[in-house]
Amino acid sequence: MDNELYDYSPIVEREPLHWPEGKRVAFYIGLNVEHFEIGKPSTSVYPGTAELTPDPLNHGWRDYGARVGFWRTLETLDRHGVRASVLLNSDVGDRYPQIVEAGRERDWAWLAHGRTNSVLHTGMTEDEERASLKDIVETIERTTGTRPRGWMGPGLTETHHTPRLLKELGLDYVLDWTADDQPFALNVPGVLSVPYTVELNDIGLFVSKNTPGPDFVQMLKDQVDQLHAEAEATDSGRVMPLALHPFVIGQAFRAKYLDQALEYIVNHPGVWVTTSDEIAEHYRSTRTDSTDSTDSTDSTDSKDA
Repeated sequence: MDNELYDYSPIVEREPLHWPEGKRVAFYIGLNVEHFEIGKPSTSVYPGTAELTPDPLNHGWRDYGARVGFWRTLETLDRHGVRASVLLNSDVGDRYPQIVEAGRERDWAWLAHGRTNSVLHTGMTEDEERASLKDIVETIERTTGTRPRGWMGPGLTETHHTPRLLKELGLDYVLDWTADDQPFALNVPGVLSVPYTVELNDIGLFVSKNTPGPDFVQMLKDQVDQLHAEAEATDSGRVMPLALHPFVIGQAFRAKYLDQALEYIVNHPGVWVTTSDEIAEHYRSTRTDSTDSTDSTDSTDSKDA
């Protein structure tokens, strides 16, 4: 079947995209702050024990993120003045309130990221999903003090109804569809896709591919330089997301490599260091092709996504 959620649009045929102050690349960090249920398989550093109950090896590795890795990563972000775009499981707020408080003190952006990363966002009827999303969004609003505007599913998972149901709840962008270097409008009025990455993602790079730290730094430098060159040549901006997980990037021996990469990116003269919320808002306010504004639409009239 064809993908009815969005239309094909080659990047070479679009209206130019301009970021604030003439910057060429909008950079944001998608910081995955997650809760994992004990006894359920999830992201694992060693698949050999992933089906065991309990699985101390992998569960402890994931728990390291909330207990230690987050705080190490926080220091690095603070050092470079980077506000995170937090992909937040709704279970986090009540279980790790110190993490949420740290983010609130820094005015971070909060995105809904499902209830827990132990359960993918699939297999629900439309009514079940509507109730689930309502609970997720309202829980995040209660624990962070902010109603999220963006969504990324656990494991980047959705149903065919997710974007439309999110719109009913007032959310206006998703990160799940990693199809572009620019935001683009979905065929759900008022909902955008904002770029995210499975390539510049610490799980894929460090856990799946065993990328050395210096290579990680060089990849990020190469990415921002290439995107900047393309944006300058076409007079049309690009987005550079970096996906991080505290139980991966927060390991002690990786800390200096994130520090080195951010030193280069943050001080690049053509980079707008921002959040995914601000990227979506700027695109929506400046582009003629961003579909209707967020105060629009009877969602029953939009396509099932």
